[in-house]
Order: sequence, then structure tokens, then C-alpha cells
Amino acid sequence: MRLALFDLDNTLLGGDSDHAWGDYLCERGLLDAVAYKTRNDAFYQDYLAGKLDNAAYLNFCLEILGHTEMHQLQEWHRDYMRDCIEPIMLPKAMELLAKHRAAGDKLVIITATNRFITGPIAERLGVETLIATECEMQDGRYTGRSTDVPCFREGKVTRLNRWLEETGLTLDDSYFYSDSMNDLALLEEVANPVAVDPDPNLRAEAEKRGWPVISLRS
Repeated sequence: MRLALFDLDNTLLGGDSDHAWGDYLCERGLLDAVAYKTRNDAFYQDYLAGKLDNAAYLNFCLEILGHTEMHQLQEWHRDYMRDCIEPIMLPKAMELLAKHRAAGDKLVIITATNRFITGPIAERLGVETLIATECEMQDGRYTGRSTDVPCFREGKVTRLNRWLEETGLTLDDSYFYSDSMNDLALLEEVANPVAVDPDPNLRAEAEKRGWPVISLRS
């Protein structure tokens, strides 16, 4: 079975789901808007520049999960999906997923954003397999810490390789779609790397290597 791997933020979505979650919490007065947005925006700029301190970022963005009951988090997430994610859904992304699905490919979303945020988004996109940064849980609630190898940069390759060993699948004739230079390590692993609305660094790299460059934006 051929694999079709997809980054999520700014690839299948017309925005960043992790950053949008922070904005959602601030806009509704659930966090100190000035302090949180300043740090969140700074982390996002570091991400775009390829110099994100991922451990520091995870400690920052997962903290609220450890302070909040599950039922409240789930209620917030339903509102967030409606108000923040539905507006950045991309029809062309849905068409691309449908194309690979019709071809009999195994669809996988592989994302640095944590599973709490991205699980319902993957479900909304109709993709059953999600490889994401994991949130630690104890006694049925989040601790506010991450666990396992973060699914970021080379960590995506590590997590994917483990999943391949568990499933017996391979990267033969595989596809990976991404917008970000942070995903270069995984783009180099697949048979068919595709740059999607890429950042400037990835666009230059794709053009140098002769990789396809596509857009899923309207």
C-alpha cells in the first residue's frame, strides 16, 4: 500500500492550528492575552525561521492542559473547531486527500502540533492515522507536559520510522506534502516530496532539487 503523508499546519489548513488555539484562548479571556500572545507570536516566528526551541515551546503551550478539567477542554475545543478551524479549511486540500483516497493510498497526517489539538482536525479531514506530538496523561487528565519523541523536524522521521516498523508498511513510492523547511528531513526520505505553498526557504530548496511546488489556497 502506498503512503500519502501530509503535514497539517499551512499545508492541509490555511493557517496554523497550534497558533490559532493560543489566539482562541486569549480572545476569550482564558489566558492573559498580552503576555501569552507576545510569547506565542515569538515562538511562531522562531518556528518560521527554523530556530524553534521545541522543548520550551511545548512547556509553554501545554501548560493550560494540565490546569483544566477534560470536560472544559473538550467544550473549548468544539468552539475552537467551529470558530477557528472551519474558516481555514481548504477545499483543494480536501480534493487532494480524496484523490489519494480514491487511488487506494494510506493517508497519514504527521504534525508537530499536539494530539489534543489535532485529533479532531484529522477526524474532520477524514484521515484515520495521525502521528503527532503526544500529551502526557495521568489518571484520565493531562499533566501539561509532553511525552515521547516530539514530532518535529528529525523527530518526525523517528516517529514515522517507528510507525512503519509497527505496521510493516514502507516508503516505497510514498508522497509527503509540506509547507515548511522544518520538514526537510522527512521530505528527503520519501519517493515523492511535494512543497505546498512553501515558505521561502523550502521553495528555494524545492526549486533547486526539482521537487513539485503546488498551492492548495484559493
